[in-house]
Amino acid sequence: MATAADSNGAKQLAIAVEFSGGLEMLFSDQRHHSLALPSEDKDGRASNIAFLIDHLCQHVMKDTRQELFVVDGHLRPGILVLINDTDWELEGEEAYELRPGDNILFVSTLHGG
Repeated sequence: MATAADSNGAKQLAIAVEFSGGLEMLFSDQRHHSLALPSEDKDGRASNIAFLIDHLCQHVMKDTRQELFVVDGHLRPGILVLINDTDWELEGEEAYELRPGDNILFVSTLHGG
């Protein structure tokens, strides 16, 4: 996967996003998503995980229960995030700048019962 351009000439970032632990139900019961994101946010900064989370809520999530994924604009506690198989806490969490070919995995660690 590489950086490409959209029809307006804006650079796009191709990444893979996966959901597990029940989160896939919020995303049309689809575990794997191949996404093309703008390489920069609306302020001209490099797209990061926070931008990805917002993009997922606005454009990919069809379920109305966004509170199961985000709370106050941030990822809900109890969701593990792996960036290329590395815990996001080691990569800067929401500030991690996305790169072409990144694989981002969101895993819910919360279980009912």
